Amino acid sequence: MTLSQLEPDMDNAPEDRAQAIRDTLRDAIADRRLTPGTKLSEAEVGALFDVSRTVVRAALQMLSFEGLVRTERNRGAFVSNPSPDEARQVFASRRLIEQGIVAAAVERITPEGIASLRAHLQEETRYQLERGPSARRAEIKASGDFHLLLASHAGNAILEKFMGELVARSSLVIALYGRSGISSCGHGDHSAILDALEARDGEKAHRLMMHHIDHIEADLDLRVKEGLALKEALAL
Repeated sequence: MTLSQLEPDMDNAPEDRAQAIRDTLRDAIADRRLTPGTKLSEAEVGALFDVSRTVVRAALQMLSFEGLVRTERNRGAFVSNPSPDEARQVFASRRLIEQGIVAAAVERITPEGIASLRAHLQEETRYQLERGPSARRAEIKASGDFHLLLASHAGNAILEKFMGELVARSSLVIALYGRSGISSCGHGDHSAILDALEARDGEKAHRLMMHHIDHIEADLDLRVKEGLALKEALAL
């Protein structure tokens, strides 16, 4: 959903409107339509959704609590711009959370759950075969959605909530530090993980998931770089 696709409904309570705006902005951040450092003007967001700045402020506070937005005094709100250390912490957290998700999913996932994940992999494949910015964004979002869908089959709402926040933060990190310019969340890795889950092989599923997260993080350039002098930067 894009910002302009959410129709105003003034019958909704302010809390519901703030939640809806938060969800829409969060989706735009997660699939990298809103990139790190983008300014989120209360006035502009309010005009887009036809709500007061108070409602917008509540939505931005929710995103700030999740670490997706930072607020600066006298400057406003911006999509977060994670440091290399914060990027590493995101993936360290994913290793902890996703090993728990895999362990629970091995025990709880049903044949219907496996089928829904297989159908999702087909959707990922379709996006991979398409070209253009919109297809690329859809592929990136579908890759993250695989992890969210897997979390939904683990039977733990708290883990699922944490996973949603971590996938969104991962998207920020990949947007900022990714080297390939494409989705680094390997489709082949997803298929192998799903095979292990279907076989109820928890040890293999855990190993494949950890390798998968290593693979995503390996595509990031988290080196701290010193800025060049103006003459060097311009190659003069």
